[in-house]
Amino acid sequence: MKLALLPFLFVASLHAQTPAPAVNPAPVPKRAPTIANVAYGTHERQVLDFYKAESTKPTPLLFFIHGGGWVNGDKANPSPAQACLAAGISVVSINYRYSYQAQLAGVMPPVQWPLEDAARALQFVRSKAAEWNIDKQRIGASGGSAGACSSLYLAFHDDMADPNSSDPVARESTRLWCAAVEGAQTSLDPKQLKEWTPNSRYGGHAFGFMDPNDKKTRDTRFAEFLEKRESVLKWIKRYSPYELVSKDDPPVYLRYGDTPALGQPQKDPTHTSNYGVKLQEHCQAIGTECELVYPNASNVKHKSIAEFLIATLKN
Repeated sequence: MKLALLPFLFVASLHAQTPAPAVNPAPVPKRAPTIANVAYGTHERQVLDFYKAESTKPTPLLFFIHGGGWVNGDKANPSPAQACLAAGISVVSINYRYSYQAQLAGVMPPVQWPLEDAARALQFVRSKAAEWNIDKQRIGASGGSAGACSSLYLAFHDDMADPNSSDPVARESTRLWCAAVEGAQTSLDPKQLKEWTPNSRYGGHAFGFMDPNDKKTRDTRFAEFLEKRESVLKWIKRYSPYELVSKDDPPVYLRYGDTPALGQPQKDPTHTSNYGVKLQEHCQAIGTECELVYPNASNVKHKSIAEFLIATLKN
């Protein structure tokens, strides 16, 4: 009888010595917007979400622009929001009209819609400063990929406020306190991109080199974009962040997931840190502050986008 019990006792002993599998803590639920889908224009995509940080004083603001190549994406769950809210920084996350929608409407260049919507949304938010308890000055933009490019466009562009407008929103400033972005396309010039990264493929759709009825064609016409560069050069000069940098621009923070290799094909040419290296060189030559972060980068002061935003907006 005792011998018959031995296998059972041995198995029971093993179970007793084996630690129970770790239970992952429940994820922290995403905070719902204080006010959702606030219209800043008449198009269905011209809406934003506002997340209010509780404070007796006007709070700084994170102005978040989602990515998606200007043809996809949504304002839900802005990535640095939780850290910023915990630090007393309110958050706005915007939707905007897609570039292919502009193309279908006959607007040229198509990038005009997402970039002008970003500027208009920023002005609208400033018009709500008293109601939403926002510090109008301390607004920092952030986003990834196309949202990063839009953020840099705002950071480097001269003020688009029209002080003589009958529209009070249009009279508000579009200038930023700072910008902190992930995987930014810092230039929309195909000649530059080809020199920086030989297998570049992104950007033509911003200027109409795409079938607006098929989003899969977005990155298929780079060769044509390069060949016809002169025909769209005036728009490149107007909308490419690299072209807009001046000494009076706010500090920017660029984060990438790969190490630079200028002049060499890249695994992900659309988000390569080659973009960041060239923009930082350009900013340093002009006298604009630009921090560049990638794996094993030197001179890193802030480890993350949230850390930079909190330090800069709260300083």
